[in-house]
Formats: sequence, structure tokens, C-alpha cells
Amino acid sequence: MFNGETLVPLDAAMPITQPVDRRVKVADLHYRKALPAPPTMDLLLLEDDADLGRAVVDHLVAAGHAVRWCRSIAQAEQAPAPALALLDLRLPDGDGLSLLRAWRAAGQSWPVIVLTARDQVSDRIRGLQAGADDYLVKPFNLDELVARLDAVARRTLQPQALAGTEGALQLDLQAHQASRGNVSIDLTQMEWAVLSCLAQWPGRIYSRGEIEGRLAQQGLADAASNSLEVIVSRLRKKLGSDAISTHRGLGYRLER
Repeated sequence: MFNGETLVPLDAAMPITQPVDRRVKVADLHYRKALPAPPTMDLLLLEDDADLGRAVVDHLVAAGHAVRWCRSIAQAEQAPAPALALLDLRLPDGDGLSLLRAWRAAGQSWPVIVLTARDQVSDRIRGLQAGADDYLVKPFNLDELVARLDAVARRTLQPQALAGTEGALQLDLQAHQASRGNVSIDLTQMEWAVLSCLAQWPGRIYSRGEIEGRLAQQGLADAASNSLEVIVSRLRKKLGSDAISTHRGLGYRLER
């Protein structure tokens, strides 16, 4: 327990029961409060200012998100694919716009919100032209940041069509609906919990710890006779045998 609250790490299967060191470690995944619903998104924050970075991380974690905080472009380049990125521009090892352009040139389409003190109209235009989905000038209100993040997510993270060898699979993560063509696919609570984790970023491998951490956060970790292997097997029967791939020693991936 920490201040009377149970904390759940992104990559651990069981809640933390000892006091947690609240100091931020660069490029580490940050602890988030256990909530009755799954976290909204896995976010990447690229920000070298320690005070601002801590404030943003704490506010986003309180809003239910998981945040990976990087302080340099080099660290961000090594980070797993996020659902959405928050990007500072003036960094110790370069300009954030260069990283944004590189992401877009490589076909990385996750939404990006630029967070910067550059407040000229020309700066905003350059950011949007480089591929940003929104642009927030420092200093900013943290509640406004969460509102803009939610708005960008609504616009850009649409239901996903995943084409496999057995047809197109349509997932609506907000409505908790899965279908193929016009036929709905019935999923149990456990099956949807696992699928919604994998579907946050199709093509990314999610470790057992990450997935089980999500289940624990929803109070599902102790469900009897529901090992992860069994759940994945049931999902393959319903979604298609090629929908989810197993990567030994690494985890599971929802195929694009």
C-alpha cells in the first residue's frame, strides 16, 4: 500500500504491497493507481524538464493512463510503440521535430501532441506540417492537456480493421465490440480484457507481465481456470487462428 492506495506497475502481474519509490527514473514505465477500468492509453512523454515531466506524468497517471517518460531523443527512439506521444521540441540531443519527421517517414502513424514554449504561429505551422496532430504551448494547464489528449484520441484512434488470412476483423475499443463483416463476435470479460490490451497497438508484442498487469488492474487476475494461454487459445478460435501470434519468451502480438 502507498498512502492508502494500491499501485499497479505496467509490467507486473501483482499489485505492489510495499511503499513505492516515487522518484522518476528516465525511460522507465511509471506506476499508476489501480482503477476499476483498464487504462485508456499507453503514452510516451518526451520531456527533459524534470519538474514539468513529473507534473505531467502524475496528472496523466491519475487520469488512468500509463506513461513512459523519456528525456532525450535517443531514449524515445528505443521506446516501444506508444498509442500516443507527447513531444517536447528543445531536447539535449536534438530537435523533437526531427524525431517526428523520422517517425512519419518510417510510416509510424501514432498521434503526436507537441508540447513546447515556441509560441509563434510559424512554429505551430511547422509542427503540424511535420506530422503533429495538436500543438500545446507552454505553460499549459494540465487539465487542458488531458482534454486535448482525449480529443486527439477520439479523432485518430478509430475502430481498427485487421486483415488476416481468415478475413477482416473489426475492433471498436471504445464500444468494446468485435465483429467480422456484419457478424458480431461474443467475447467474455476476460477475453475482451486481453484483446483490448493487444489491440492498443497491433503489431507490438505485449509481455505476459503487461497483460497480466492489466487483468490485475481490473480485478481479473485471480479468476479461476483462466490462464493467459487458455484465454489466447479461446480468442484464436473466435477471431481466427492467425489473429494472435505467440513469441516465446517475449509475449503475444495481435497481427495487423
